Amino acid sequence: MNSIRSLRPLASRFQASSLPQITRSFSATAGRRYEYIQVSEPKPGVGQVTLNRPKALNALCTPLIKELNQALGELNASDSVSAIILTGSQRAFAAGADIKEMQPLTFSKAYTTSFIEEWSNLTTQVKKPIIAAVSGHALGGGCELAMMCDILYCTEGANFGQPEIKLGTIPGAGGSQRLTRAIGKSRAMELILTGKPFSGVEAGQWGLAARTFATYEELMEGALKTAETIAGYSRVAVQACKEVVNKSQDLPLRDGVEFERRVFHSLFGSQDQKIGMKAFAEKKKAEWTHE
Repeated sequence: MNSIRSLRPLASRFQASSLPQITRSFSATAGRRYEYIQVSEPKPGVGQVTLNRPKALNALCTPLIKELNQALGELNASDSVSAIILTGSQRAFAAGADIKEMQPLTFSKAYTTSFIEEWSNLTTQVKKPIIAAVSGHALGGGCELAMMCDILYCTEGANFGQPEIKLGTIPGAGGSQRLTRAIGKSRAMELILTGKPFSGVEAGQWGLAARTFATYEELMEGALKTAETIAGYSRVAVQACKEVVNKSQDLPLRDGVEFERRVFHSLFGSQDQKIGMKAFAEKKKAEWTHE
């Protein structure tokens, strides 16, 4: 969750994001202004949140997290958005947590205020799929934030890591748990105990990233294409898919299969199940009602 000091010289060269500009607006975020993030809808049904704290390499601070949670909550409630992309810039997804904010904290202050607990809100409150599009640095909290998302895409040259050991602490936003589940205990233990970074190529080889891309432009194009595909399906079924996959991380296999079956049964009460199966039988395109 912490950025490393060696990244500081990069900050002066860090440029604002060159992501697609807002092409359409939606009521949930129309007219809202943020200090540390940008919100857009680059394609129908797709919401995009871009971390925008360039001078700090998108280092995560409490005000940024509050804005992020607010924007994601609004996109989650929006009738015009079905899938979300979370990204940073070409140079940095997020280089870590803000050391200046954390350094003076005491145990009692961190403990009684549940410091960084709200960082995990997007995994517990957002029901729509979130695709992390990672380029450049994703260290500490940036790596943890990317792993909180439902699908992780990255460039081959992306720079991941949990370097908290170098600052005399440990990952605090789920890094030790999610990284271990994704790549296995031995490899995660090595990375967390040494603070060694790993590349986007390795993230793809180890199964942390679903796909890797040669360039930043290809990354954003790929993330947008996947988000568009998801947005083209029944929102009821998409939310159910996310729910059952996430449950696989919490439940034993037998209980998980039973949970999946119950959700499967429940979808026979949706209009979209009837629409989808009827359209398939008649070889027509389904026109979803999201009900």
